[in-house]
Amino acid sequence: MKRITIVLLACLTTMFCWAQQADPLGQLKAQPRKAYGTDCPYLFEQTPMTNAPEGYIPFYISHYGRHGSRYNWNDKLYLNLDTLLSKAHRLHILTPAGEASYGKFQTAKQELLTGWGELTQLGWEQHQRIARTMYNQFTDVFKNGGNVFAVSSLSGRCMLSMSAFCQELVQCNPNIEIREQASRFTLDGVVPTDRQNPVKHHFAKPDKPRYEKNRDQFKQTNDLPDKVLDRVFTNTDSLPWNKHRAAYVLIDFYKTLPSINHEGMMEGIVTDEEIAAQWEGSNLGSYSWVFSGKYDVVPILEDIIKKADAVLAGTSDHLADLRFGHDSFLGPLTVLMGINGADKDPEDPYEVKYCYQNWETCKASNMQLVFYRSQKEDILVKCLLNGIEATLPVPTAQAPYYKWSDFREFYLKRCQDVPTE
Repeated sequence: MKRITIVLLACLTTMFCWAQQADPLGQLKAQPRKAYGTDCPYLFEQTPMTNAPEGYIPFYISHYGRHGSRYNWNDKLYLNLDTLLSKAHRLHILTPAGEASYGKFQTAKQELLTGWGELTQLGWEQHQRIARTMYNQFTDVFKNGGNVFAVSSLSGRCMLSMSAFCQELVQCNPNIEIREQASRFTLDGVVPTDRQNPVKHHFAKPDKPRYEKNRDQFKQTNDLPDKVLDRVFTNTDSLPWNKHRAAYVLIDFYKTLPSINHEGMMEGIVTDEEIAAQWEGSNLGSYSWVFSGKYDVVPILEDIIKKADAVLAGTSDHLADLRFGHDSFLGPLTVLMGINGADKDPEDPYEVKYCYQNWETCKASNMQLVFYRSQKEDILVKCLLNGIEATLPVPTAQAPYYKWSDFREFYLKRCQDVPTE
């Protein structure tokens, strides 16, 4: 009777997790900031974990993480905002709310133009907390100490994210030895399309996602640009660009503010709830670009399999292999792997939101593959996306756990089936 109760509880827990994921609009209502998509700071959501099958203990983790919160990735957004607001200020066409935002922006402008592209304090703290959570959830992997290998892209924000993560792991257990590397030698396993990667690939470009041929069927009223402009300007005739572009300079800037500790800079201009109301349309655009990059990340998935094979063969003593890169690789990786159905490629644009949500590629987003073993022959693996158990298209009778042999066979074939030019 006790065993039946445990099984039922595990099933209910799994159903609860997937019910949450199946209702993206409900999630937005509860947390409208998710509508920031790839600009959303990491949310540290917690859901119950499914117990591993009896006798199975975690022993190895393979990970890919995006850098943490940063200033805007280039200075163009700040320069455009300066041009827009400064001209309106000179022409005396700013509303009181617009003038207030202009003044706050001018105070912070030098900081923003200096910091573009760089990791913020929040970004550092995100990776510290993710590392500590990993350690606490999978203590069996790390409790005896041992070797960890961490690699990052050549971007400073990725290297610092790696450093924050690794330092925190060592704080958890000083017996952990971590080798950190950011070099051309390891680019293929973390950012394979980097121009400095000495390994050149010639994968074909995938067809566009199928929903795009039906995109004209997607209808969504979007009066947010007009609302924003009315709140900032008394007159829009003299703006340097068309009204749509001007509005989205303001909206895009607003979405970056929590990551750089400047919330309140655009008070009275736009709200999270208003951005959430337009999320489904922006999510379609996000799906197009992550879908288009799915073949480019084949080397990352192959690196994951190769490094796990080495651990299982005893030729590697790594407790974990950690990779720190960008949304432009993690997002496509979720599609290539079909995490939570991201590879479903629906024809109906209204169905896209159920297989991909762009907040899953938020700042500091990450994918973890946790490996388990027992006295039995089978090795099991579980996938976490942003700390939450995820589904894979690999056949299994015990989700969210998958036999490594099935996982390996399934994904090696998927990689081999990718066409080349």
